[in-house]
Amino acid sequence: MKKMLLLLLISGALLSCKNSTNEPVAVEESELMPPPYDTPPYQLSLAQWSLHLRYQAPDAKPLDFPKDAKELGFDGIELVTQLYTKEIEALGFEKVIDSLKNELKTHEVECVLIMVDGEGDLADTNETLRNTAVEKHKKWVDAAAALGAHSIRVNTFGTNDPELWKVTVKDGLLKLSTYAATKNINVIAENHGWLSSNPPLLMEVLDEINFDNCGTLPDFGNWCVERENQERWGTCVKEYPDKYEGVAMMLKRAKGVSAKSHDFDSEGNETTIDYYKMIQLVRDSGYQGRIGIEYEGETLSEVEGINLTRELIYNAYAKTN
Repeated sequence: MKKMLLLLLISGALLSCKNSTNEPVAVEESELMPPPYDTPPYQLSLAQWSLHLRYQAPDAKPLDFPKDAKELGFDGIELVTQLYTKEIEALGFEKVIDSLKNELKTHEVECVLIMVDGEGDLADTNETLRNTAVEKHKKWVDAAAALGAHSIRVNTFGTNDPELWKVTVKDGLLKLSTYAATKNINVIAENHGWLSSNPPLLMEVLDEINFDNCGTLPDFGNWCVERENQERWGTCVKEYPDKYEGVAMMLKRAKGVSAKSHDFDSEGNETTIDYYKMIQLVRDSGYQGRIGIEYEGETLSEVEGINLTRELIYNAYAKTN
């Protein structure tokens, strides 16, 4: 009886302490804080393009991206080269890379990959220009190695003639991947418009190259294979018909996954992409890497869009198997 009484007294004391007014009181989270997930199913990263409006402003500080991402709850980032044009012109390429390296270390953030734009067309039909593009991409391969990234994402513009593109893009990717292999860096093609958004064609080329370091970055969006007046960007006039089939095909050689989002309905679902279906495809593929969040909407703030995308990824994962 004494032992039972003692146990009751101890239990009461513990309960009293637990309910004590000294216990911290929950407060409303800042919009900069991530959702309260204890064990995320996938490591996530933040694509810098999700904050492109911030970094394109007159007083932009893109070198703050590692700090900004950490404040948003991310420990992995995906850099976008075009957002550093002014810094590179003002400070020089090496200085910018050194500054980013210091920022990554200071804020304990990992650079996952670098999205390379504006360095020429890897599928250019002019071999001299194509080789020039390969050479201009090499500095970003070196930068990826210096920053600890595993990949650079490249564009494969040059021609929209399927048969000619298969020849030219294979040549460009093969030459760049050969160099990147010496630095232990992947060269990854995203469905980013024109024929890169035609997965059967893209995968045919990558299977012919058959390099371990030449792979894909399947994006949940970006399925436009033809735009008005043959422009690279602008009004889309033709899309690849099945985005889910496309992602499933690209996942076979995926080195990353880009979770594109634009708008959300009242229940938090992306209005044009079935995230539950996409996450199921990712799970079924056995992919184990990071999923990068890339919000491109215009109706929400960039931070709101990022947080809604993150929450949707976790919700989708919880309801798939």
